[in-house]
Amino acid sequence: MEDANPVIHLHVAILDREKCHPKKCNHECQYYCPPVRSGTPTIEFVDYQDQPVINEPLCIGCGICVKRCPFGAIKIVSLPEEPGESIHRFGVNAFRLYSIPALEKGKVTAILGKNGLGKTTALNILSGVTVPNLGDYEKKGEMDAVIEHFSGTVIGDYFRDLYSGKTRVVLKNQYVDKIPRVKSGKVSEILKAGDETSNLDLVSERLGIAGIMTRDIRECSGGELQKVAIAATLLRDADTILIDEMSSYLDIGERVGISLLIQEIARKKSIMIVEHDLAILDWLADTVYPVYGEPGAYGIIASPRTSSRAINSFLEGFLREENVRIREYPIQFTNRSWRRTAAGQIILEWKDISKTLGEFTLTSSEGKLKSGEVVGCLGRNGTGKTTFAKLMAGELEPDSGSFSSSLKIAYKPQYIYSDYSGTSEDLLKSALKIRYDETFNRAEIFRPLDINELLSTTVSDLSGGELQRLSIALTLAMEADLYLLDEPSAHLDSSYRMTAAKVIRRVMENNRKSAMVIDHDLYFIDLIADELMIFSGVPASSGHSTGPMNMRDGMNNFLSSVGITFRRDGQSGRPRINKPGSSLDKQQRESGEYYYLHQQ
Repeated sequence: MEDANPVIHLHVAILDREKCHPKKCNHECQYYCPPVRSGTPTIEFVDYQDQPVINEPLCIGCGICVKRCPFGAIKIVSLPEEPGESIHRFGVNAFRLYSIPALEKGKVTAILGKNGLGKTTALNILSGVTVPNLGDYEKKGEMDAVIEHFSGTVIGDYFRDLYSGKTRVVLKNQYVDKIPRVKSGKVSEILKAGDETSNLDLVSERLGIAGIMTRDIRECSGGELQKVAIAATLLRDADTILIDEMSSYLDIGERVGISLLIQEIARKKSIMIVEHDLAILDWLADTVYPVYGEPGAYGIIASPRTSSRAINSFLEGFLREENVRIREYPIQFTNRSWRRTAAGQIILEWKDISKTLGEFTLTSSEGKLKSGEVVGCLGRNGTGKTTFAKLMAGELEPDSGSFSSSLKIAYKPQYIYSDYSGTSEDLLKSALKIRYDETFNRAEIFRPLDINELLSTTVSDLSGGELQRLSIALTLAMEADLYLLDEPSAHLDSSYRMTAAKVIRRVMENNRKSAMVIDHDLYFIDLIADELMIFSGVPASSGHSTGPMNMRDGMNNFLSSVGITFRRDGQSGRPRINKPGSSLDKQQRESGEYYYLHQQ
């Protein structure tokens, strides 16, 4: 008996136009398509050399074209039903965004989700950079049509005021490393030219860039460029401020300082952020919009929640209000503040290490590393974390002191480059040789990091996040005694950060190997570290490393220097920054327990 109410599936077809090369294939997608073979024009080539057009209403969702495409350029996603009206669609067989978040004056609103789900597109729409086409990709978006479509709603009023010029909006782009390509001159000249508030001295002091005002923008580091970009944004006389990724390249102290400044400014303005550091997002945002979907195919912005509920749902991998599972497994935090996992024998010791590079000098207390443990490295930028990693990796020689033994080391540097001329698969095969096909590497490293989807892509064409995933996978798949990973969370979205942490721990535990991980994301460090090394000193002048030490002592040492305290969330066990001056914050400071209370 047939179902009286059959489920009608919508098949979303996405063609990656950068990967599609119709001149280099035999049009396998069309040739092997079952509907095409039976006479239905589901996949068509207008011209033999043109890229194909997939007719979504005619697609049966079999996925044969996905498997047969030699370049991995096709993605077919099946949905039970159309998730409402499309707000913006980029073209035929291209990404589409459903729904749009709303802002609220006097509060900080955030969007949380994977990369490729439309967070940046949403900010571009809210800033006026993109006028949404309401799903009709064949014509340009029209302001009047948008106002009429949202008439009678809060977001409709927002668009009316935005398009009429009544509301002024400023957007901070996520790609701060590209600033030197479009701006030239000294930092002070660039900021003065855009200062509409006459608050340059105050903002530059609060952001810690007063000392680089005379520096040429081309000589600024990634962290300095990030702070310059934020300063330029806050110096605009705008009613609404949109910030796309504010924490990249910044250490935890800088992230906290900028968050405090943004909270102060938000009292009189509307602010929306996209941020992947969950500890900072939780502390900073009043309201969070989760976004889910299929990266590169479609994104659905869910209903708003408090920051706590949104992050807990994200970590659980399930949005209860929408009844949607966004991850196969939950992310779980365990309390390792009083003990660390069992470690093996000592594999490396060092004492009285020192190294001078220009005007900077690094010194180190004695330390030792054991097999089977993961050591997290925390400290302000410019205090020697990367220098110490390079000393361990043999890229630098210490001026004094030494390491007790020579280990086989796999090293992922802080800055990774994409100047390799071949594909990701070529690079992995060349570097790993027979280890490329090992079952463990494929199942426990490549698959969770979604490396297969990058294999046919030329390395130079990878995005920052894709390049980071490839670099992490390549490093962990190598045969080594010690794995050094410098800022592996950089450029990764929140979901991939959690996945990468899980992969690193699994590799070390299963193979009884050791890792040293430098990072500024405290969620990331809390998930992976058994012990901590703390780097202190005067940035760019002197640094000193202490440890490894247990998590409790290390975190108390580090958090006291930053001036924040942590508690654990009662539901997820994740770290949460206490509000400054709260009763719990005061209690922990008085007891000296910055990293959770003993009873927790």
